[in-house]
Amino acid sequence: MSTEPICLACGMQYATARDDCPVCEDERQYVPQSGQQWTNLSSLRESGTYTPRIEEQGRGIIGVGSNPGFAIGERALLVQARSGNFLWDCAAYLDDALVARVRDLGGITGIAISHPHYYTTMVEWAHAFDVPIYLHEGDQEWIGRPDPAIKLWSGTTLDVADDLRLINLGVHFTGGTVLHWPDGEDGQGALLSGDIVQVIPDRTHVGFMYSYPNLIPERPHVVRRAAELLAGYRFEAIYGAWWDAIVRTDGHEVVQRSARRYLTHVG
Repeated sequence: MSTEPICLACGMQYATARDDCPVCEDERQYVPQSGQQWTNLSSLRESGTYTPRIEEQGRGIIGVGSNPGFAIGERALLVQARSGNFLWDCAAYLDDALVARVRDLGGITGIAISHPHYYTTMVEWAHAFDVPIYLHEGDQEWIGRPDPAIKLWSGTTLDVADDLRLINLGVHFTGGTVLHWPDGEDGQGALLSGDIVQVIPDRTHVGFMYSYPNLIPERPHVVRRAAELLAGYRFEAIYGAWWDAIVRTDGHEVVQRSARRYLTHVG
């Protein structure tokens, strides 16, 4: 039984019962008008509402989540890298059927998460697959359920395998991180960005925001630094946080073009 409390609004799982959700009370998220409400994984599983959703999102990239989505509703991405399968970001819902389907795909060797809004049930995932979770230390204060599986890292980059690199851009959150897979897109490179580099309806551009639901723009110096950091990486595609939120071509130039536009309007 998994009875640790989960916020219905954002999906964050906490170690013990509480009345408040710091993630929702932060200005980058919100407490729903109906107030803070709670559930747990056992209740979600017993409800019969959710079923696993596994769909290919790109070459060697499998979307992992639930139908319907829960809380914020993001989906994780299973990267089928040469070094082994790696899970990027985290979907809040997890049950035995979803674990079995991911194992059928080869399991996972580790987990990394772009920012605290997607920490959700990361400890449940780590325990199910007996793997570490890599989080940037800049967002340590937001961890709702501490666990030995969590490995904090510092600095600008971390190679979680010889073919997978985490890059701390600092957009959206201090620890806001993206994942670069140089072998993705048949060797043209892929950037897995969560909300840090946001894939938007106009696929010729991406967005940079401090708060998406509350429409607070990111600080210009942060966007400028992010663009400079990504200038040295080659990637054709950008995979965002949502099902089919993907820039399929010219990803590197899309990021640079978008940063220039952003700085023109906001800088």
